[in-house]
This record gives sequence, C-alpha cells and structure tokens, in this order.
Amino acid sequence: MFFVDAAHFVLAPFLGFLWSVTRLFIRAPAGRKRFNVLGALNAITHELICVTNDTYITAESVCALLYKLAALNLAVPISIFLDNARYQKGALVFATAASLYIELYFLPAYSPNLNLIERLWKFVKKQCLYSKYYSKFGAFKSAIVDCLSQPHSTHKAALDSLITLRFQMFDKAQFLPM
Repeated sequence: MFFVDAAHFVLAPFLGFLWSVTRLFIRAPAGRKRFNVLGALNAITHELICVTNDTYITAESVCALLYKLAALNLAVPISIFLDNARYQKGALVFATAASLYIELYFLPAYSPNLNLIERLWKFVKKQCLYSKYYSKFGAFKSAIVDCLSQPHSTHKAALDSLITLRFQMFDKAQFLPM
C-alpha cells in the first residue's frame, strides 16, 4: 500500500519564527525556481520511491513512478492512494496502472489529512526550508534530496511517530442537516 502525492518546493524564503524590535532584512534568493518531487510512500515500511524534475509533474511523471513501483517486484498486489490531481486521472495513467496490475484508489477531495505522504512533505519543509537560506538552486535541491534519502537512518525516530496508520475515529458522530 502506497500513498502518492507531489510536492513542489520553491526556492523562496520560508520564515520559521521571526520577532524583532528593529527592522531586519532577510536574505532571499532571486527567482522562483521549483523542484518537484512525485513520491510514493510505503505505508508499512516508510520506504519512499520518487521521481523528481525541475519543470512540471505530468501524467508521464506519474507513469514513470508506476514503473518504478512495479520494478520493486513485490510479492503482493500494489495498491496506491492518490489525491484528485488532474495529471493523476488521465487515460494514460489508468492504462499504465492496468497493464502493471496496480490498483488506483482516489481519496476524497480536500482531504490531505488522509494522505500519509503529506506528513512527510511537512517534515521535509520543516527540516530543509524553514529559516534556511540557499544562495544557489543546486544547494537547495541537494538539501531536499538528502533529507528524502535518509528516512530510515537519520530521521527514523521522528518519522516513525509522525507517519502512522492511526487515524482519528469518531464513534458517535452526529451529522446535522443544513
């Protein structure tokens, strides 16, 4: 079971906490270069399979990710949970998934809290972007790649408590008509 989503990291200032009595100037890089990561997070092992680029995430990017997942040669069927992004709902993606025997399940609209990989993206932003300055796009990109390549070593304890299958359940939910 994999949770799939894309993150679009922009080379721009991300302020953590800032309070100052006097005027303070924050260094910021020029331009708006993006580093896109399309990732599939294994819900059990927390292994991350990803496809990256500097342009756009398209249906071809999703198909490349599906081929990477199929190349894992898992003994069980592969099921992936996706949000409702347009590039994930194209005929090319459906055909590729069917040919690779991958089941696609789409999460309800506007429910990022149900997608486990969203928690990983929040963690990466906190580790790599908040209150950090990168003068060059290469350094920015390598910081993100380094953080994503170390989920089983450096960041294991933090991610094990963050990425869990425990979702909040409501036993006695009441729905009021509007």
